[in-house]
Amino acid sequence: MDRSKKIVKISIWGIIVNIILVSFKMIVGLIANSIAIILDAVNNLSDAISSIITIIGTRLSNKKPNKKHPYGYGRIEYLTSTIIALIVLIAGITSFKESLDKIIYPEVAEYSIFSLIIIIVAVFVKFFFGNYVKREGKKLSSSSLIASGTDAVSDSILSLTTFIGALISIIFHISLEGYLGLIISIFILKTALEILKDTINDMIGVRADSEITRSLKKKLLAYKEVKGVYDLTLHNYGPNKIIATVHIEIDDIMKAYEIHRLTRKITLDVYNEFGIILTIGIYASNDNGEYKEIKRYLQNVIKKYPSIEEMHGFYVDDDNKSISCDLIFNFEENNVNNIVSEIKEEMHKKYSNYNFDVIIDTDFSD
Repeated sequence: MDRSKKIVKISIWGIIVNIILVSFKMIVGLIANSIAIILDAVNNLSDAISSIITIIGTRLSNKKPNKKHPYGYGRIEYLTSTIIALIVLIAGITSFKESLDKIIYPEVAEYSIFSLIIIIVAVFVKFFFGNYVKREGKKLSSSSLIASGTDAVSDSILSLTTFIGALISIIFHISLEGYLGLIISIFILKTALEILKDTINDMIGVRADSEITRSLKKKLLAYKEVKGVYDLTLHNYGPNKIIATVHIEIDDIMKAYEIHRLTRKITLDVYNEFGIILTIGIYASNDNGEYKEIKRYLQNVIKKYPSIEEMHGFYVDDDNKSISCDLIFNFEENNVNNIVSEIKEEMHKKYSNYNFDVIIDTDFSD
């Protein structure tokens, strides 16, 4: 079964489970006059709606790429996660308002053994089902399923709170309805904001998973012709749809057909192992002989600036009398241009016959 079918299947089960829980909780809540149980039912209803949105989003994200959208529709899943978060957020705000009303105008709830059984069954169902959905979501790299699973686990904790409140009401004849509803509302709001935060981060673009980038770099460095791996960036166009770019450093004496053969093999190997479409750029290396001394001098100059995290792409072009390299600064440095000017000036004093060219790179990955 492919990824999208698995997500749809799990989401359908989510709808069935939540509709059953909504039905029982709503009946129990109305009979017992319990705002806490009714809000719990409303929360389950929002979960069912979330599952429907997940199915729609999965179907749409699985559409084939076209001329207008050559990268496909994978990022639609981030949009559906945002919609789910907003639905949960609205449910939380509504629950909060209703709970405040119950605190101001309290009403006594009348619980029965049947209502307690329904609540405790809901606790176990939501806890185990939520963990299952969350686990499958991680396997399938589905932010929507992870969001739904996380929300379901939170629901089980809220239902447990409702159960404890019901016991206290029966034993001590103390009404905690409004306060329980308030706790439920806060949990719902917290879950919504966490889902929203994670999804917005995905849409904005976050630092690539260090485990993936380190594995990729290790893979590339295993080829004997590759002397260094730099500028690795991963562009995410939806779960499991990654396009990457990288520079590899090789000897400048390699012929075009040798470079083609090497990069072609790397591209195929990376796609087969990681499922990533990799575009490879080349840094020619000639840091030997007299050029080795120039590189060593440049490295000593760079050591004076702690904000420089890496220097790569070093090359001496004797025909054009130029020395070039790329520098990566940490994100806290605010005087990048001034530092580059100082380095250029110091290099020019030592090697006045050469022009010194610097490209400022960004620290995209570990």
